[in-house]
Amino acid sequence: MQNKLPFSRYFIIGVMLFALFFGAGNLIFPAGLGQMAGTNIWLAIGGFLITGIGLPFLGILAMGVSGSKNLQELAGRVHPVYGIIFTSLLYLTIGPFFAAPRTGAVAYDIGIAPFVGEGFGQGGLIVFTCVFFIVTLWFSLNPAKIVDNVGKILSPSIIILIFVLLVMVIVKPIGSIGVPQASYANGAFMKGIMEGYNTMDALASLVFGIIVINAIRSMGVSSTRGILLASAKSGIVAVVFLGIIYVGIAYLGATSTEAFGLFDTGGPVLGMAASYYFGTLGTFMLSIIIILACLTTSIGLMTACGEYFHTLFPKVSYKMWVAFFSLVSFVVANFGLSNIIHFSIPVLMLLYPLAVALMLLTFLSKLFNHSRFVYVAAITVTFMISLIDGLKTFCQLLEIEYFGWLKLFVTFYEKSLPLYHDGLGWLLPVLIAIVISGSIVRVKNFSAIRFKNKTEGAH
Repeated sequence: MQNKLPFSRYFIIGVMLFALFFGAGNLIFPAGLGQMAGTNIWLAIGGFLITGIGLPFLGILAMGVSGSKNLQELAGRVHPVYGIIFTSLLYLTIGPFFAAPRTGAVAYDIGIAPFVGEGFGQGGLIVFTCVFFIVTLWFSLNPAKIVDNVGKILSPSIIILIFVLLVMVIVKPIGSIGVPQASYANGAFMKGIMEGYNTMDALASLVFGIIVINAIRSMGVSSTRGILLASAKSGIVAVVFLGIIYVGIAYLGATSTEAFGLFDTGGPVLGMAASYYFGTLGTFMLSIIIILACLTTSIGLMTACGEYFHTLFPKVSYKMWVAFFSLVSFVVANFGLSNIIHFSIPVLMLLYPLAVALMLLTFLSKLFNHSRFVYVAAITVTFMISLIDGLKTFCQLLEIEYFGWLKLFVTFYEKSLPLYHDGLGWLLPVLIAIVISGSIVRVKNFSAIRFKNKTEGAH
């Protein structure tokens, strides 16, 4: 038994964690942010890093602190039914509803689109994603070491290729940094925070945290403090790699608008940059690596979702779940990358505050003796605000008027809640709810102890 590991072990776990977080989809968001932020890039990327790497890091630490076996058990501190619902929604979000379809759409946009004419359009996407998710299904039904081995080769390959690309961007920028677009002209920092939600890594961290903790335990670390420290040191390795890549890709995006123009998503930026610096060969290499990286990510997501829902509903076989999720992912992928990103935002506006609130509660849990009352109070307040945010964002997306009671809530929140216009209106109320409910629990516990002591003294 040991509670301290050599740095080499932390580094290995950190690289593993980086590989879990890092998908080809993560490349498109900082690229798009850089294009839109222009000269406000450093403010925007600062906000992006808070939610893009800061929250995932906190998620890993939260799982280390909690001592829970899985996310459902942790979320079940609110209520067992809530634990199932929240965990199911999270798996569906990082699985067949958004993240998994995104892997197919990103693979097409970066890996195939640069080599085919615009005439292929939707037909090309349908054919490619059909093949993509058939391969995903086959590997998910027949788990093999080849997927892990390909992943071990791909992670370093992507890192090396991206770093070479970033060095070229610094040495020989594609062009000058453009002017800020739309909402990035004012409030770039807060816009960056919201953009970081799109990585979905904070949600995924609540699942990946268990993988990291199990890896640490397998190396002989058993104490809560030892696991927490090892998780923190490994997490730092992962987020440093992610942070460097995010900043570099954002800078690449910012310097690309003059030469390439603006895109709806950051997908085409990397392909065009590779072609600009390395010609057709560079574009081809990037395409192959991105497609394989997306494929391994898709297989991992299908496998994880299939296993969880088979555990939840054992009468439905794992193979049936994987087949169903692969079909759903195929259908959603054909709405196109831009639509997948846009329609994921309302769901993320609902889930992210709930996930962050759960993290905060986990860190503070000992202060209120893990009382369910505090968990329920804080999550209820969070849900009341994040649900309205999700519905409001959905209405804005569809360009429809707020309906009935929704308009009343939105108007009230806009007038009453600090930071509401920046998407963080839930933060202060949740902190207040934790303080008030936590104080009530501590006072009740103190009174109960005093009453017990008086009763024992009387006897």
